[in-house]
This record gives sequence, structure tokens and C-alpha cells, in this order.
Amino acid sequence: MKIFTDYLSMTTAQRKELVNITESIAEAVSKSGIKEGFILVSAMHITAGIFVNDEESGLKKDIMAMLERLAPVGDYEHHKTGEDNGDAHLKRMLVNHQVTLPITKGQLDLGPWEQVFYAEFDGRRKKRIILKALGE
Repeated sequence: MKIFTDYLSMTTAQRKELVNITESIAEAVSKSGIKEGFILVSAMHITAGIFVNDEESGLKKDIMAMLERLAPVGDYEHHKTGEDNGDAHLKRMLVNHQVTLPITKGQLDLGPWEQVFYAEFDGRRKKRIILKALGE
């Protein structure tokens, strides 16, 4: 079994932003040399997440609006620690922090409209994503 690890660095321009990282993951799969297996994509920060969906601007606005309804900016117990990002922690829980994606015949194997997104909820600073591929 082969194991391949790589990292992506993210610094978003906005505090809340969705970034399509599909091409970067596909490049890592190619670089890994793995023909059949999986790649784990995980946001390495507690206010960011990873998800799979369609690259469509209206849908991305709908996703962010839904997350804001479910975990609005507001006053949270977490803010008693001096932080101001309680909503970002909750949004990350709703999106989740990682996905596992198939590698088939040496390529990222997604459905016809599937794209992979980095979801930032407390950005404008450097964060990392780990890419961990396993397979043959």
C-alpha cells in the first residue's frame, strides 16, 4: 500500500468564503502515483470545513445563507473566552471538517457535477488542509 501526504495553504480574502479546491486535489492524486484508493481531505483548523457539492453561485449563496440561519453571528458562551467566532465553530460542525474521496484509475473519481470546497468561516489568516491518499 502507498501513502501520500500533501498540504494546501489557504488564506481567504473574506472572513467567510467558499473556495473550490477540486483541481488542487486532482493534482495531488496525480502526484501521489496511487491508481486505486482514497484521498482524505481535511481542514486543519476548527473554524473551517470541507464539503462536496455543485459549483454554482446561487447554490453557494444558499449554502452560506442556510448556515447563517442555523448558526447566526451572535453572542455565544465561547465569546466569554475573548474570542468572537462562536458562529464559525458551529458552522464548521454543520459542514463537517473532512471528506474521503475515491481514486480510480489514477484519477479523482467524482460525479459529473461534484466539486470539493473549502469552507472558511473565520478567515483572512493562513490555514492548512491535509491531503492524505492511501491505496495501490
